[in-house]
Amino acid sequence: MIRVVIADDHQILREGLKQLLLAASDLDVVGEARDGHDVLERIRALDIDVLLLDLSMPGKSGMDLIRQVKNERPKLRILVLSMHEEHQYAVRAIRAGASGYLTKESASSQLVAAIRKVAGGGAFISAEVAEHLAHDAMPHAIDRPRHAALSDREFQVFTRLANGESVTEIAVALHLSAKTISTHKARLMEKLGLDNNAELVRYALEHRLVADPNAPR
Repeated sequence: MIRVVIADDHQILREGLKQLLLAASDLDVVGEARDGHDVLERIRALDIDVLLLDLSMPGKSGMDLIRQVKNERPKLRILVLSMHEEHQYAVRAIRAGASGYLTKESASSQLVAAIRKVAGGGAFISAEVAEHLAHDAMPHAIDRPRHAALSDREFQVFTRLANGESVTEIAVALHLSAKTISTHKARLMEKLGLDNNAELVRYALEHRLVADPNAPR
């Protein structure tokens, strides 16, 4: 039996995922988490095989949370379930220690297979992500997007800025000082060659790093 913890801040989604997994005879949902604090509590208290993790939850989340989980439970397999399709999120998650990356859009058809694969010691990533991982490992790669040069923290600040959060709001969310966030902002703007917030948002939308609020639903 593969023991799973579902970590997502939306209760309705957690319930839907739980029903999907419990329909498989070899999967057992032994716990749920709604934020980074809950995740750490569950991995410390429960004997589990796979952590099904949303990248964007309140408190500690994303790559920082993946790293902390792997630091405390090195053998625990992490399958990231994210709304983001852009490969940079997947590449960064795998580098941080995740064993697989799946978009929420494809969860209904691939989730059970993905959990079985990572639980068995394999990796579950798309061919495109595998190609980018191999490509990024090559020295002197010249056709990488500019945002690939950002550190994980800079990338995190960048996407929050692109989603309309202020420096102060980001500082509170990440438990950092506003001065530190401003420093990250200055560095990422320089790396991306951007002059203002409007250009930042435009870049993020063009590269599908954030959802377009004007796109049809």
